[in-house]
Amino acid sequence: MPPAVQVQQLSKRYSSAFSKQAVQALDGVDLQVEPGEIFGLLGPNGAGKTTLVKILLSIVQATGGRAALFGVPVDKPHARKRIGYLPENHQFPDFFTAEQMLDVYGRMAGVSAEDRKRRIPPLLETVRMTQWRETKIKKFSKGMMQRLGLAQALLNDADLILLDEPTDGVDPVGRREIRDVLVDLRDTGKTIFLNSHLLSEVEQVCTRVAILNQGRLAREGSIAELTAADLYYEVLSTPIPETLLATLSDKIQPRNGTPAQETVLRRYQLKANDRQTLNALLDRLRSENILLESVHPVRQSLEDYFIDVVTESV
Repeated sequence: MPPAVQVQQLSKRYSSAFSKQAVQALDGVDLQVEPGEIFGLLGPNGAGKTTLVKILLSIVQATGGRAALFGVPVDKPHARKRIGYLPENHQFPDFFTAEQMLDVYGRMAGVSAEDRKRRIPPLLETVRMTQWRETKIKKFSKGMMQRLGLAQALLNDADLILLDEPTDGVDPVGRREIRDVLVDLRDTGKTIFLNSHLLSEVEQVCTRVAILNQGRLAREGSIAELTAADLYYEVLSTPIPETLLATLSDKIQPRNGTPAQETVLRRYQLKANDRQTLNALLDRLRSENILLESVHPVRQSLEDYFIDVVTESV
């Protein structure tokens, strides 16, 4: 089976009639998303995320490179038949009810009357909008608009669903419900291509992520792979002598605070990127008669990692 999304040396340069200096929005990006993944596309404003998505949708033409959806070049109209799309800051005609809007958009997407009748009620139930199915859209909150937009993106039973900030404006309960919907879709074989600034949401739901920065692919991998680079452990033990701490200062650092009921114990941060290094350090402590109470792995958050990556070139 071909990749759901395949991008090879993709470039996009915008020229301006008012300036001699062109803007390089994308610069040789290579990216691949496998069927059944929830893939997160991250990056600061101006990184090229929106340009990449517009190229996948054939709204914008690439300057160089290639892009394909399920093996079909994106400039072929039938490549988009397997796609559902929720743009950021989408707008629906506010004189429609939720049901009417989905029916109209379904017709425009080529969904048959029979399929629209069959799919719309369960989709409204999926996004928790059943009780507002006959309510005019003009009365909807931002969160309700996001839920309805998600239903619209799912209406044509797409194999690849592109979502731009799907939880923007949604309350915590609603975000949890949308995450559950995305996981259920993945479990049925759907591929989700997610663009979001809410990194905590991405961290909880994505199979893999890619970080764009200044038009280039800065990092790509699973959450565990990306955040494991700065893996450290919190160690609770009897006090480590200052002389030993000085010797191992690049690997072990004392942490502020002492457990209230364990005054003889101290907390330390131990840096180790693999099991061999970890066990060698623990063996060294034991050889110095340090008694270990507990060892807990602590990973860098995706948000911290993201900030480190996008500020490297600043």
